This record gives sequence, structure tokens and C-alpha cells, in this order.
Amino acid sequence: MIRRSALACAAILAFTAGSAHAQTVLPFTPATSYATQSHPVVLDVDASQAGRGLLFVHETIPVRPGPFTFVYPKWIPGEHGPTGPLNDLAALRVSADGKTLAWNRDTIDTWGFHVNVPAGVSELDVKFDVLMNAPGDTMSSHTVAIINWNRALLYQDGVSSHDYYVKPTITLPHGWQFGTALRDPQTGGDRTTFALTPLNMLVDSQLDMAKYVHKWTLYKGDDTYVELDAFAARPQDLDIKKDVIDAYKRVPAEAFALYGSHHFADYHALLTLDDSIGFQGIEHHQSSDDRSPDDFLTNPLEQLRGGDLVTHEFSHSWNGKYRRPADLTTPNFQVPMQTDLLWVYEGMNQYLGDLISFRAGIRKPSEYPEYLASIYAEMDTETGRDTTPIIDLTAGAPYYYMARGDYHAIRRSAGDFYTEGELMWLDADTIIRERSHGKRSLDTFLHEFTAPTSTGPITKTYTRADIEALLDRVQPYDWHAFFQKYVYSVAIHPPTGELARSGWKLVYNDKPNAFIHAGEELSHSINAWYSIGADISGKGTVYDVREGSPAWNAGLAPGMSIEAIDGQAFDPDTFEYALKTAEHSSAPISLVAEQNGWYQTLSVAYHGGPKYPHLERVKGTPDMLGEIMKPHAKK
Repeated sequence: MIRRSALACAAILAFTAGSAHAQTVLPFTPATSYATQSHPVVLDVDASQAGRGLLFVHETIPVRPGPFTFVYPKWIPGEHGPTGPLNDLAALRVSADGKTLAWNRDTIDTWGFHVNVPAGVSELDVKFDVLMNAPGDTMSSHTVAIINWNRALLYQDGVSSHDYYVKPTITLPHGWQFGTALRDPQTGGDRTTFALTPLNMLVDSQLDMAKYVHKWTLYKGDDTYVELDAFAARPQDLDIKKDVIDAYKRVPAEAFALYGSHHFADYHALLTLDDSIGFQGIEHHQSSDDRSPDDFLTNPLEQLRGGDLVTHEFSHSWNGKYRRPADLTTPNFQVPMQTDLLWVYEGMNQYLGDLISFRAGIRKPSEYPEYLASIYAEMDTETGRDTTPIIDLTAGAPYYYMARGDYHAIRRSAGDFYTEGELMWLDADTIIRERSHGKRSLDTFLHEFTAPTSTGPITKTYTRADIEALLDRVQPYDWHAFFQKYVYSVAIHPPTGELARSGWKLVYNDKPNAFIHAGEELSHSINAWYSIGADISGKGTVYDVREGSPAWNAGLAPGMSIEAIDGQAFDPDTFEYALKTAEHSSAPISLVAEQNGWYQTLSVAYHGGPKYPHLERVKGTPDMLGEIMKPHAKK
């Protein structure tokens, strides 16, 4: 307990410990914080009605007489954008000494609220409701809820979030349990109060709660532990097979071997198992907000497709939280983030999260080539890459994360700097291994990148120049030109050197790719992206069409419904039969498609049969992928 308290104090005092190259990108002079350690904000969240989608918040906010502005958090760490859900804030009431005070929303920055504090008043009583659920943003169900504290608080404008103190309390629905990285919980009945916490750490320590909960200790050392806390919609979703949990128990050891360090007092992987909440992952320094379907831990296909969910967010404790881009590191939640270096923060982490999942055995190391084939083919067939470089996607991430609509492969998406980032950092890993004759790897870089061995949850910033210089110390190479080619310029193809360098080649054939097939089974869809060039639901609704493909040339478009194929009513089996028949026929595939009540017959000139990507070994070459993905932790 003494050790953890010391770490927490270190985290309270530390903001950044950047390299000589790191600098504050935006000038910021913090206002004097009225919420001090001796006179903090008192935050009382009544979550007893979370099952109905409601929170009731009561805050006591320290103030001084005169004009005062308080704000709702706008730029949310881990979400990389101005995503603070202002639409969730409702029924705002402000009073002092029992008297109601008038407030006004700022007409320019609508996340800000103004009030005149009367003479002699040192605290405001602020009450509001939080509406927890909206389309595409569900935070609670009948038996599960996620409390992101930034959604349930207002704070003094202009302060440093590291010097603004909050004393949080939460009331749970009767009989529910919670998990969080917040320190020193004191529970009485359904009500729990936590230790005095700086605002930045509060927002970085979300709380999950549910009626059905199971917690597994994945690792326990002398001064730290790692825990997987699962919060289920149904009790049967916590009936997990031993081999699944055993794989997750290997995750911390593989992460420690990969990084050679840790930078948390303890860590809670908070996992919701609830179809109505959906799939999502958001990183925190000492915990993670992992959201998944009901059967995520009981369905092998879910683990195959999404087995990097927990490992990706866990890896962020090192890459993203401890080491963070200088221009993404802001003093509070109103200062805009600059997201251009997400190709390191998220792109490298996509590779590392996948790597840990395969090394730990959540997915078999031998399955990685099949996975790699699926993501390489996905990136290589995006026509938007002919015009749009990765740097545009990262610099424009706040927009790309929110972008919706048809033809995403033409526009590209935020997901591309994750997926292509994996290809790029795998390429870098193979370059280091080849040029050092196997003596060094990206693991070597990571040990230096995340040194020293152990600290509390502090942040150490970096720039592009820092990354390139450290890579060059690990393995001399023109890393600036490497990233200039794949990040800062239009690249017609993703990085390809890692395939040949690691002893593999990309091929297409009619055998289903295991990872693509898992996606088809789970989403009840048909991936014909590499054959006719379309993604289609199992009922015939067209999701997307690849520019320049046979389906595109025939006039197929998103939103159309395929009613018939070669004269038969559409279903997945008939579609597959038509593809196989077309391989031995000169006639086009005939589709009857409906769109907005209009029907038309389309002729798809395709004769290649079903087509899926795979990797094949190149005879006589070392299997570098096998070496990279095998377990690295000492037993």
C-alpha cells in the first residue's frame, strides 16, 4: 500500500517528462485552480438508475465571487477528438447558499457555461442529469453500465487538469458490483467514495459496473497486479473455458517481455459483455474501456476476429499513455489535440496489440500469416490510397473517426492508420531483424522507448524526430525516408517488404480466409470484395462496392438489394454457386437489384470464382513471422 501511494503521488505531480525535443505546441498559461487538495470539487454521481440510462450528478465546485466559467469536457483522451457528448448533459441547475443562479451557455464554444458568483460565495451547487444512451453511443443496459467520468462532470475553465482536485463518489444500483483503477474505495451499502484525485486521473479512470461480474487476476507481482474484470449482460456469458482464461493470463508476461517495463500501480482491463452496448476499446493508463458482444469470451470466432481487443488497450498503457505525442498531450480537456502522430500512437499499437494476442495464445501464433494476408489485401485494394496519404488520415483523425457514409474505401477511414500502421511497423521490425542478423528487433526499440523499468502513471512525450532518432540508434537506417514514403506521401501500395523479408508471399485462391470467414459468420455477411468487388449482407443488401471492380462496372451501388442472381432468388449459397459457375462460363453473372422501389438487371462480367487472400511460404527462406509471433515470456 505504501508503494502504491508513492506511485499515485508521483503521478499527481508529474505532467510530462519529455525529451529535449519535446515541447508544448500550444501556448497555455493555466488559470489559478480553485479546486485544491484542501478544498476539492465534491462530485456525487447517483448511478442507481443506470439500468434506465440515467445518471444524476451533484457537484460542489469551489469558486470566487464574480464572473465564473465552467466547462463540460470536450477533447477526450483516447477518443482523439472533440467527442465530449454535450447532448448527454441535461437539466442543468446552478445555485449558491440555497439560491438559484442564472447561467448562460457560451455562444461560441457551446461546451462552456457562464455564471456570476455573488459576493461571499465560495462554492457552487451544480446539479444535472446525464442521458447515457444515444444511437451508436450506448453506455448502459438493463444489467451493465459504463461510467466515463468526463460525461458526468463540469470543471473550472482554463485550469490545468493536473492541478484541479476532485473527491468522487458513486451510488450503484442495488446488488451491482464495480471495477475501476481509482484508488482507495470506501464502500457503504451501494455507495462508494474514492480517494482525492486530480482531474486528469479521474477522467483517465473509467468505472464499469454490472449485476453479473467476474474478476480474474492475470498477474500479481511484488508491487503491482493486472486484473481482467468482466461485466456481463447475462450470467452464462461468464462461464468461460479454462483455456481462454489461461491465454489471457499469459498477456501480462508477454507485454512485460515486449516492453521490459511497466508504468502503472496496478491495471484493470474492464470488459463489458453486452450486445446492446456494442464493440469498442478506449485506453486508459491503469485500465481500459473494452466493450464486446455477449459471447465474446465464449465464442471462438469472436476471439479469432477480436482477440486483440484487451491486448491492444493494455499495450496503450505503454504506447499512448506513458509515451505520448507532444502535440497530443494537452493541459486540459478544452485545448484542441493535434493528432498527426497517431501513426505511432495507434499504428504501432495495432501491431503490438495483435502481436501480444498471438504470443499469448489468444489466437495461435501459426494463424498470424492468415491474419496478415487479410489486412494486407484490405489495404492494398483501397482505391482512396491513390490520392490520400496516411498523414492526412492522422492529422484529420477527429473528422475521420466521425466520418460515415458510402464508399469508405474511396474516402479512406480512421481505421486505415491502425491497419496500415501494423503493416508499416511490421516492416520496420523485419528491417531491424534482417539488418542486425537477428540480434535486434522492434522489441529492442520498445525496451528503450519505454525505459525506465518502472514508474507510476506519468507521461513522457515524443516527436517524430525522437522516434526516428531512437530507431536509428537501435538499427542504422534511413528511417526518415521510410516514414516519408509510407506516412507523409501517397503510397500506391502498403509496405510490402515485410512479406518477402519474412519468407512469405501473398496469393489469392478460392479457399476462404479464416479471419474473413469469421467476420462473415459473425456479421451474417458475404465478403466478395476480392471477387466481384462488393460486400453484401446475407439477405442481399449491398454494403459497399469497390471502385473499378466488376460489380462497380456493372452499376451495383451501396444500398441496393440483390433480389435474384442468375434467375434464382438470392441467398448466400446461390451467390457462391453463381461465382463458381461463372468461372467456367463466358456469360456474365446476372443480378436483379432493387433500389428505392426501382428494379434493374445488372450484368457482372466476372469469371474468376470465389477469391480470398492468403500467405504462402517461400521455399528455402527463414520463417521470420514464426519467430516474431512465438511466445517471448520466460516460463
